[in-house]
Amino acid sequence: MKSLVDMPLSPVPSRWLTEMGHDAVHASAIGLHAASDVEIIDRARQEARTVVTADLDYPRLIATAGGDSPSLILFRGGDWTEARVRVRLAEVLSALAEYEIQHSIIAIDRDRVRRRRLPIG
Repeated sequence: MKSLVDMPLSPVPSRWLTEMGHDAVHASAIGLHAASDVEIIDRARQEARTVVTADLDYPRLIATAGGDSPSLILFRGGDWTEARVRVRLAEVLSALAEYEIQHSIIAIDRDRVRRRRLPIG
């Protein structure tokens, strides 16, 4: 999976994803530490990356754009530790194939995972 980890999450998940064999970057590592959500979305779309974030604005922005990209993995519920992010992300990556993540919004709560296909209309 190609991913762009957004600023609400530390760089640790992007390093972990890279160690697991994925193509992952953190926004701060590519000069996007002060970028707007729209700029992050545009970059992820250009590079066919999945945005990984805890920023609750992303589903609305992606849905109102009407497209089928970028895909999104959203950690909901606040206060996610780095360890808990890795555990839940590993669970999602083992349960869903890459094609199931692409063109989807994956919302991860503490006790469940929901998937919605894009575009939302």
